[in-house]
Amino acid sequence: MSLLRRKNRRRKASRRRPELPSIDWAALLRWAAALASVAALAWLVAAGLDQPVRRVVLEGSFQRVATVEVEQLLRARLRGGFVTANLDELREAIEALAWVDRARVQRRWPDAIAVEVVEQLPAARWGDDGLLNTRGELFVTGARHPPPELPRLDGPPGTETLVAQRYLAIQGRLLDQGLRLAALRLDPRGAWEMDLTNGVTVRLGRNSVDLRMDRFIRVASQVIAGRAADIAHVDMRYSNGFSIGWRPGVDPAPDRAAATTPQPGDPDKDA
Repeated sequence: MSLLRRKNRRRKASRRRPELPSIDWAALLRWAAALASVAALAWLVAAGLDQPVRRVVLEGSFQRVATVEVEQLLRARLRGGFVTANLDELREAIEALAWVDRARVQRRWPDAIAVEVVEQLPAARWGDDGLLNTRGELFVTGARHPPPELPRLDGPPGTETLVAQRYLAIQGRLLDQGLRLAALRLDPRGAWEMDLTNGVTVRLGRNSVDLRMDRFIRVASQVIAGRAADIAHVDMRYSNGFSIGWRPGVDPAPDRAAATTPQPGDPDKDA
């Protein structure tokens, strides 16, 4: 009997439900009240500090960006007071201005918003009236007076970065040869052509552009160095040479002409 009773007791014990831990509701209420008090105090402090913005402080070098335009835009987009103003929203609105590269917007105690503006640095013209920055991004279209000293880049819409990258790669190599790039063009067929500041046009075509550029730097640039004024264009669209187009009235020396004439029947001439 004792064994049977023990088994029954074990069964009853196994059937008991686990007890939930006791909750100290008084302590929980005290914590909740404390948190509510802190939140209320924070709200009162913020409300007291959230005074109207009375001043706008502009910092940075303003050459292309009008300070009046920035201040008017900021006041038009300003929502809330000194504490509740959305600084990220204001910064994005200012950076949307054409000549603004980046901006930093900060609170300036006790009642001012400070704006620091860094203007775009134009590195090249794009077409007739566009401007590219140093990252190859088109940041202005319809420019009335683009700086004429900047190189001109052209290409189909959406190829601005591609053309800018090619320009940067070529310009460094030309400078090593004492040459400078005045213009670089990519036509709708994908063919490249560049103008040098000495008046010579170089045709690179669509295929093997890097190899043709290597050949131009290695050989053609040396050939035209002393006679740039006599040369209209250099055609690099050959597999094993290049041709020179002389300006009207120029009589090239026979040895120079022979040295720069490609072999007949080169298949890459029209590539």
